[in-house]
Amino acid sequence: MEVEIGDLNSTVRAVDGDALLSPPTLERIVRIVLQAVDDRDAHRWRVRDEERISTGINHDFDETEWRSWSR
Repeated sequence: MEVEIGDLNSTVRAVDGDALLSPPTLERIVRIVLQAVDDRDAHRWRVRDEERISTGINHDFDETEWRSWSR
């Protein structure tokens, strides 16, 4: 199917690329990214804490406390 376009009128506007994000949109993006960073950091701390638990005894005990407690 062939289409012939006789005349075409259009308007072209120059746009500043930095102005494409409105302040509310930019704030929303920043909030989402910061929440994702916080979630990632919280996950890392949970994993680190879980890896520390190996004997079921609190690892905050130093060696002398552990010996006196285990008698």
